[in-house]
Amino acid sequence: MAHVVEIKDLHKSFGELEVLKGIDFTVDQGHVVCIIGPSGSGKSTLLRCVNLLEQPSKGTVRVGGVELTDPDVDIDAARRRLGMVFQSFNLFPHMTVLQNVMIAQRRVLKRGKGDAERIARENLEKVGVADKCDAFPPQLSGGQQQRVAIARALAMDPDLMLFDEPTSALDPELVGDVLSVMRKLARDGMTMLVVTHEMSFAREVADRVVFMDGGVVVEEGPPAQVIGAPRHERTRTFLKRVLDPTHAGDDAPGPEDAPEPAR
Repeated sequence: MAHVVEIKDLHKSFGELEVLKGIDFTVDQGHVVCIIGPSGSGKSTLLRCVNLLEQPSKGTVRVGGVELTDPDVDIDAARRRLGMVFQSFNLFPHMTVLQNVMIAQRRVLKRGKGDAERIARENLEKVGVADKCDAFPPQLSGGQQQRVAIARALAMDPDLMLFDEPTSALDPELVGDVLSVMRKLARDGMTMLVVTHEMSFAREVADRVVFMDGGVVVEEGPPAQVIGAPRHERTRTFLKRVLDPTHAGDDAPGPEDAPEPAR
């Protein structure tokens, strides 16, 4: 099976702070890989290095066979193959939902207006907000805005979807709608790299779970192993806090729980 993502010896430092300390892993075609771990472990930084929103300090990142860390790479062309969904929705508030999903198609892919509108409507239908085409983002709930953001990324026909804690900014009652969309994408065969705290989603949907702490991969494997029967004590401690927070308060947070540096 072809590797869509290949990461080798990836390092990233912010000044004196080394956030990633030699990451190695791959993502296969059509697979879902969920990255879990405490705040400050380097999860989001890793995701941002995959599409060079952060420039790695050392190591290589390949996506679809193209080395993004090659100084001579056409990074704009390479990024067109990647869709990214952030914690915040990053929609243009002065544009309608339909216009938000069309604009990158028109400006980056140079699609005609008719094609861009058709593809936008198809993807808004796919994520369940086709009836909101003429609404503006401030008129939508957080969950609806995040689904529009997913539709916008899908409209660019990406080979890989990157999700950086896409439900963390949502009210709990809205999380399910976004996760439902992501489950459907997984069933349809979309290759996905997902940073998440939603353990039920990772357990149900992921082909592989990667647990990170302190800038390294501590443990990885099938969800049944990493979440269901973790081998590493640090993984067990983290999962205890996440899955049973009312009984995990006796563990004092360590330095690995510090937030990631501001970027």
